[in-house]
This record gives sequence, C-alpha cells and structure tokens, in this order.
Amino acid sequence: MWRELLPVGRSAATGGYRRHAWTGADAECRAWFREQAEARALAYETDRNGNQWAWLEGSDGAAGNTGNAVVTGSHLDSVPDGGAFDGPLGVVSAFAALDELHGRGARPARPLAVVNFADEEGARFGLACVGSRLAAGQLTAEQARELRDDDGVSLPQAMERAGHDPEAIGPDPERLARIGAFVELHIEQGRNLAAEGAPPGAAAAGRAVGVASAIWPHGRWRFDFHGEANHAGTTRLEDRRDPMLTYANTVLAARKKARLAGALATFGKVAVEPNGVNAIASLVHGWLDSRAPDEETLAAVVTEIERSAAERGARDGVRVAVTRESATPVVEFAHGLRDRIAARLGGAPVLPTGAGHDAGILSAEIPTAMLFVRNPTGVSHSPAESAEEDDCVAGVRALADVLEDLACP
Repeated sequence: MWRELLPVGRSAATGGYRRHAWTGADAECRAWFREQAEARALAYETDRNGNQWAWLEGSDGAAGNTGNAVVTGSHLDSVPDGGAFDGPLGVVSAFAALDELHGRGARPARPLAVVNFADEEGARFGLACVGSRLAAGQLTAEQARELRDDDGVSLPQAMERAGHDPEAIGPDPERLARIGAFVELHIEQGRNLAAEGAPPGAAAAGRAVGVASAIWPHGRWRFDFHGEANHAGTTRLEDRRDPMLTYANTVLAARKKARLAGALATFGKVAVEPNGVNAIASLVHGWLDSRAPDEETLAAVVTEIERSAAERGARDGVRVAVTRESATPVVEFAHGLRDRIAARLGGAPVLPTGAGHDAGILSAEIPTAMLFVRNPTGVSHSPAESAEEDDCVAGVRALADVLEDLACP
C-alpha cells in the first residue's frame, strides 16, 4: 500500500508532495482509497462533503447501530511540498490494522470503518480541515462556497470538476451520530517520542507510539500592508511608502513575541503586488500562523504582533489591516478514551501537540483520540519527514490493539 501511494503527486524537483484538494493528484489518492476498500469487500461511500468511508462488512452504522461505531483514518492531501507520512500514514495504517484484526481472527461486535477526510491541510483554499469542519457544522455551506484558491476557483467549482456534487455540502449530524469513537493515527510532528531515549526502530510500543493529550489552540490571520507603488530606481528612500519593510519587521516581531510568551508564530505565506523586481510594492499580504499552550497566551501574542505591525506601519507610511481567517480553541481529547488507550498500550507516553487535525475538529461532537508514531528528526510538512519502518509497524499493531479493545469487546 505504501509503495503504491509514494509516486502520487510527488514533485521531481523537490521530492515533496503536492496533493492539493480536488486536483488530479488528490483524485488518484481517492481512487486508491476506493480500491483498498473494494479489495477488502468493505462497503464504500462518499458523504455529502467529499469524505470517503469504508465500512467493515455489515457494519455501516445503520439505525440499530447508532452511536457505537468505531472509526479510524486520517487524510491523503498534503501541504505544498509536504512529506509522505503526514496524513497517509494514518489511512494506510487503518487498512493495515483491519488486516491485522482479520489475521488475529478478531470479530468486531461494533460497526468499524476507515475514513479519508477531504481537504485536511487547507493548502488550496486556505482553510484547514474543510471536510470534517463541514460535517461537524463548524463551517457552513455558505462559508464554504466563498472559499477560493489562488486562481480564483471556488471550492464548489473544484468539487464539481472532480465529479462531486457541491450542492450537497453541509452539516452531517446523522453520520456523526453513528460514531462512538474516532481514533486517528498520525506521525508525530515533533521529537517528543524520539527524546524518550529508544533508538529508531526499537520495538517498545511505549516509545515508538504515543497518545495525544491535547491540541494547542491555534489560528490563521491575514495581514494586509498597504503602501504605494513606485519606481525602485528613482524614488528616494525617504519618499517611499514601502509595505515590504513593514512586513519584514512584522515577521521579526512575530518571532520575538512568540519566543517571549512560550508560543509559536510563523509567517509562511506571502503575496506581493505588483511583484516586480524594479518596483516598490503597493501591497503585501502576509499570512500568520500562531499557536500557544492556552487561548489567553495565543490572543496576547497575536495582539502584540498586530500592535508591532501598526507601529512600524505608522513610521513607514503603510496602512495595516488584519483579518482573522480561522481560529481553533484548545482541544482536550476525551479523557476516558485517551486513558483507556494509553493503558491498553502498556502505559504509552501521553503528549500534547501544536498541530491541528480532523480528530480535533470532531472532538466537539464525538469522543476522539490520537496515536502518534515516532518521527526521528521531528521534521514535518517537508520532504524530510520520516519514520522508521519498524515504528510504522508498531503503530499498526498499536492501532489494531486499540480497535480490538473498542470494537471487539
């Protein structure tokens, strides 16, 4: 399974993946998911929001099974030039865990399914976890229809071109009501497990695999720096209203404010107008991603960054406008489910994360939990993202243990 997915959407120039939502690469991944479902005689379906589901024989969560289904999975899309593990490891491991349960002769007494959530990374339309947000009612159909990519293509247009009916998108409470627990396996996006002391590939599940405790609150903000276009070769420095200066100072300020508060702040995307080598920019758009251990700290850090931008803008003759594009509060995974899983895995490490996930979105509606597989370098959202094969196998076995405990009592 892993080798089949490796070539899909991979850039020959960078080695990274570009599996953006509702593109050709995404379609290949979605076709692969369906093939895996059909190869196992799983009941395959796509929901109103484009999320893919594969139900174990006869366990489609029908009326008599409402509220007790166990679901696992993740996503198959990627950030620009992302790694091979973020998302796909959870989906591949989900199918492999079902194979492991079959090999053990386990007989699920509860409905059991694998899911691939659509557009988790938000790389194309600028909003993460679109598929799960729509299902959970945290993104309205009206808001979703306003999402557009850099080429001006709307989310409905992209979905329709990919063969999905965009008129159906919206909350899906009936489907979520079927689910009693959702468990997402993911590569760790950090080095907490690697720092446990065991070398990569060690068999100890307590070190190769961890359990998530919570997701830090996080959000995205667009900073618009309005200056004045002018000639780079004739305009005196003192006569310029250069928004690039204000933007650059804001990037540095964000790093400083975050460091002082024990938080994280990143300007990872920028767009410049008119974007000419010999022209002073008229407008710079910069997107801030910020995360913190608690919501008060996050709010304080962003406020400080906004204040710094405004102060520098006043000096540069640049007007600054800030728009919050998304915000996710702290997510505490269901304590009972988390503790049950950690105990089932022999006291696996329990650790927080600063990364958002579909499991975090769904936690407001259903009990959710996450497993992390050790990442030796801690690098993620990059072609350098990696995990040892033995650790991935340990992750599959751990996930199978969890599913057996939850669905095969």
